[in-house]
Amino acid sequence: MTRRRWIADEVSGNHAALVGRHADHLSRILRARIGQEFDIAAGAEVRRGRITRIEPHRVEFELGDTVPGSIAPQVTLALSIFKFDRMEWAIEKCTELGVARIVPVIASRTESHLAAAAAKRVQRWQRIVRQAAEQSRRTSPPEVSQPIKLKDALAWPGSTRIVLSESEKDVMVKDSLPSAASDVILALGPEGGWTASELDQFRDAGWSSASLGDTILRAETAAIAATAVVFSELQR
Repeated sequence: MTRRRWIADEVSGNHAALVGRHADHLSRILRARIGQEFDIAAGAEVRRGRITRIEPHRVEFELGDTVPGSIAPQVTLALSIFKFDRMEWAIEKCTELGVARIVPVIASRTESHLAAAAAKRVQRWQRIVRQAAEQSRRTSPPEVSQPIKLKDALAWPGSTRIVLSESEKDVMVKDSLPSAASDVILALGPEGGWTASELDQFRDAGWSSASLGDTILRAETAAIAATAVVFSELQR
């Protein structure tokens, strides 16, 4: 049986702990008991952990052997801000697929009230990615950055930078990935897509454009589909 994985809040030598609501979920909701074993993500590695103490808002583990794992490609998702319920669904699913970083981007077609409220949502998004990372047995959750404007994202360094474009007719996402790509930045527009001016800015900054095909997808569907394609190609 596969052991459930938890991402430690505290790590010291061969000991780790979950704290706060994180610990309460394990102790109160899942009714954990001393002696139970779980996989514990402790920094850059995953180790087998045995519960040694349960206190209010705190569960402590003794760490044992390292659990073998694989190295995932480094994929950054530059996700334009759109309706929060749909955006959170995309954030959760792209975390499960393996993205390393999520950067909310304020685009021309981002609704003004969403752009204004986005900074206050970051803490919630961070909770979502942590839960999704544990559910999908990741070593660590992706970083969720503060929202930024598009002009600040254009100059990001990366070996492969791809903007998803509805106007691209010739190049599919899977064909835009070099066989040796180790880090990818994938930019996705909001509801209504990127403006022509924004696509020009991407091109002028050296980004490649790519398509998911002729079907017009919702923003959250496009984010998940594009992320899945990228990981499928990079892990072949």
